[in-house]
Order: sequence, then C-alpha cells, then structure tokens
Amino acid sequence: MRAWVRMPSGKRLDLLNPTPFDWDDADLALGLARTYRWGGHSAWPLPLSVAQHSIAVMLLRRAASSAPLPAVCELRELLHDAEEGLLGFDAVSPIKPFLGDGFRALTRRLEQAVFLRYRLPAWTAAEHALHKRADRLAAASEAVHVAGWSVQEVRSTLKIRSEVLERDPLAEVYDCRPWEPWPPLLAAERFLAELERLQRRIDEEEGP
Repeated sequence: MRAWVRMPSGKRLDLLNPTPFDWDDADLALGLARTYRWGGHSAWPLPLSVAQHSIAVMLLRRAASSAPLPAVCELRELLHDAEEGLLGFDAVSPIKPFLGDGFRALTRRLEQAVFLRYRLPAWTAAEHALHKRADRLAAASEAVHVAGWSVQEVRSTLKIRSEVLERDPLAEVYDCRPWEPWPPLLAAERFLAELERLQRRIDEEEGP
C-alpha cells in the first residue's frame, strides 16, 4: 500500500519510514502554513496556521530567556511542531486519546526525521519545561484572541493555567495587526525566512 505523499517540490515523503531527505525547507514552510490550529476554527476571517504559532513560540521563548538563546535552541523552538506540517494535521486535544499508538508512533518518526535533518539536540527536561511554558502561553493567548474562548473557559474547559497575553509578540516584529492570522503564503514566507536565518546563524556559530 502507498504510504508516501508528494511534496510541492516533487519529493516523496514516506510517512511510515521518513528520512531527513524527503522534503525541502519550502515544503515544510508551506505545509505548516496550511496546517491550522484550533481545528481551523477562528474568530477572524482566516484560521491560525501552525507556522505563525511556531514563530510566536520562538519569540516567547527568546523573550523569557535571561541570556541570548543559541541559534540551535531557537531553531528547535521554531520546529517544535514541524511534524504537523509534514503530516498536514494538527489534532485538537479532545481527539488525541482516540488516535492510538499507531498515530503516536507515526508522528514520533516524523519528529525524529526533523531532528536529524536540522541537527537539533534532544530536549533536556529543563529545556522542555521552558519550551512548554512558552507553548502554553501562546496557546492560552491564541484561545482568547484568535479562537474566541473566554479567559474563564481557558481555565475551566481547556485547563490551561498560563497567563493570557494582551500584546501579540508577533506584532512588534512584523508590524502586523495584533492576533490576526496571516494568509497562508505570507505565513510560509515568514516561517521560511526564520528557518533560513537560523540555519545561517548555526553555520556561522559552528564555523569552518
């Protein structure tokens, strides 16, 4: 049975046995820009892409750090949901328990391929805790400002205890309307620019 999907570049991604060579950076950027959070539901005309969310988490993690983050750490934040872009699916929390071990194994293999391709170090427990703090902060804020949940519902229904930000971390960087989801092509362009910038920084930091 066919287990591969064709990427926009023409490459074939084998979902059951992925390799780090099965996609290019533009494929990933476009996949994340066309994969939506909150089940695609939005209080805005457009849904929020995983690409836009990923940039926001990277900026929040950077802002929370007491020292400049190494480029590889910022890249790991940017790519923390990369497997969703390759798969084209971001499962909302209520259905995750029903997807089973097979789906979890599939996403784990995709994540491993991403870490290999971009030479990302494995999370330490402390680093992952800091990442989850930024991810939950983004989620709580998106729930209110993008998906239309109330702060009370974020606490009682979504069970997210993080602060709900008023200021959008993306607005200061991109001079965009706070909390407004970007069109897919713009999200892909901005994600790809960040991905390429960080890869150049890593090459510079590692030297010849």
